[in-house]
Parts: sequence; C-alpha cells; structure tokens
Amino acid sequence: MPMGEITFTEDTLRYISLFEKVTGTQVKDCLETEEKLVFVVEKGQGSRAVGKKGENVIRLKNLTSKNIHVIEYSEDPETFVKNVFHTYSVQSVSLEDRGTIRHATVTVDPKVKGKAIGKNGRNLRIAREIVSRHHNIQSISVA
Repeated sequence: MPMGEITFTEDTLRYISLFEKVTGTQVKDCLETEEKLVFVVEKGQGSRAVGKKGENVIRLKNLTSKNIHVIEYSEDPETFVKNVFHTYSVQSVSLEDRGTIRHATVTVDPKVKGKAIGKNGRNLRIAREIVSRHHNIQSISVA
C-alpha cells in the first residue's frame, strides 16, 4: 500500500471522533486491532492525549473496551519508530537499507523485549503497520 493512502472504517472514524472529544487533541492516524486501538496524534500532543496520570487513556479504555495506545507523530523516521516503542524503554533505533527495503532495528530494554514483540509477534506486526503508513520503512526488528 503506498504511503498516504489510509482509509478508515465507520467504526474507526467513531473512535477517532471519541478520542478527539475526550483528549482535545488531533488524531493523525488510528489503527484498530482485535484488542487495542492505536492512535497517532500530532507532534507535541502525546502527553495531553494520555492525560494526567493516564486519565484520558483510562476513560477511553472504559468507553471502548479496548486497550488504548497513544503514539506521538514525528516527521523524523527514527524518532517516530522510537515513539512507537516508547513503552519498552528504547535504547536505540538504527535504520538501514537492505536492497529495496528500508529496515529499522529497535533496541529495547532486554527485560521487556518479549513484550515489545508481543505474543506471536503481534505488537511488532502492529508497529510495522503503523510505521509503514507514515514513513518509508518496510521492516522492523527488535533487538
């Protein structure tokens, strides 16, 4: 899928509207998965979106019955990848070209590496999808 072509379902649009109403922030992207909603907010709006002590996230979780993950957007690919994995104590992000593919290696705290990848690679798949929608990065690995 070429970058820039993001389409939302009616449900996703409702989630975006609810999120913006609850947080007072602007949603740049929303990815709905079975167990969670991933929201990408405009640069500088991350902590406002989460709310004091996570109150907005908690409220949204109660309203949607889904886990809520907030990511702050960045034009800088490395920073954006770091933001996607921010809950896993990112130590570094390195980007490299592998043939025609742009690859990111994210080094996280070894204690949470399994969580960053997720059960059956679920979190890594979600991260890969959200990153590829905004930056020219097709593959990600967690080290």
